[in-house]
Amino acid sequence: MVRVRVLAAMSGGVDSAVAAARAVQAGHDVTGVHLALARNPQTYRTGARGCCTLEDSRDARRAADVLGIPFYVWDMADRFHADVVDDFVAEYAAGRTPNPCLRCNEKIKFAAVLDRAVALGFDAVVTGHHARLGPDGLLRRSVDEAKDQSYVLAVLTREQLDRSMFPLGDSTKAQVRQEAAERGLAVADKPDSHDICFIADGDTRGFLAQRLGESPGDVVDATTGAVVGQHAGAYAYTIGQRRGLHLDRPAADGRPRYVLSITPKTNTVTVGPAEALEVSTVSANRPVWTGGPRPEQPIECEVQLRAHGVVVPAVVTVDGDRLHADLRRPVRGVAAGQAIVAYRPDPAGDIVLGSATITD
Repeated sequence: MVRVRVLAAMSGGVDSAVAAARAVQAGHDVTGVHLALARNPQTYRTGARGCCTLEDSRDARRAADVLGIPFYVWDMADRFHADVVDDFVAEYAAGRTPNPCLRCNEKIKFAAVLDRAVALGFDAVVTGHHARLGPDGLLRRSVDEAKDQSYVLAVLTREQLDRSMFPLGDSTKAQVRQEAAERGLAVADKPDSHDICFIADGDTRGFLAQRLGESPGDVVDATTGAVVGQHAGAYAYTIGQRRGLHLDRPAADGRPRYVLSITPKTNTVTVGPAEALEVSTVSANRPVWTGGPRPEQPIECEVQLRAHGVVVPAVVTVDGDRLHADLRRPVRGVAAGQAIVAYRPDPAGDIVLGSATITD
């Protein structure tokens, strides 16, 4: 392997620590960097929730010390707040359901960080994402399907992938933890962070209410057109939601109702039966195509419509700045603002062809 100068993004967790360790073992010239993303680090963790705390920074530094590599902290809190947190709030206000992890990869880890790394003379950025980059340079799913993160990396451009390293893609999470313990890394048993890192208590509705305020409106039954409840803010709902609707009366057939659509213009949440959630066609914008030439004709592939969501066969067409997918079987709970990621099955692991942001 050619020795290159590598910047290892170290979050303070076990994955990024082992990824850095593998880069060192491969003979690369590795420097560790921790991204300080929280304006108030004390507020970004509750138990195993969240990340970006002082504790995480210290854990990352200790791991770098064990590996014997230089270590720095880069303050990117303002950029993170503008590109991820403010975007998250604006998307919900517009009736969409964003994926902040995807946006963080796109705007922070593989744009701001990679750009700065290249400017400083680094050849690549290494991260602890569970995904694979094959010898052909194509992005593939991790061997650990439960931990696969190729979906949230599918927004990366070909140029960004060419300067990225994902050393963990051929390992399961259990193998990563075992290796961390064998290397003497104190984070070997550290719990994974989960949910949205900047909402440490997991209360997304409360977080949005603090920033958007209350905005009462009607909850309408799609079948009858009747107003069946009130809400304090349409931003608090997501497509496919069943719990917490607080409807005034049950449906005539006694069956549960789900959120079918959110219309900010009229401040209306529409509910209906589960089968009304079924979607057979999806439109999206801002396609990024990294698995080969952008297709000139419709292609048969598989698509995933949300993180850890089901995978379905589809026919995908890319036309300029739009992507259209005809699903071979209906899928429920598709939400605008999420990503549609196209995969090509391959014996060496499903290949990411491209992605786009769902609009309709």
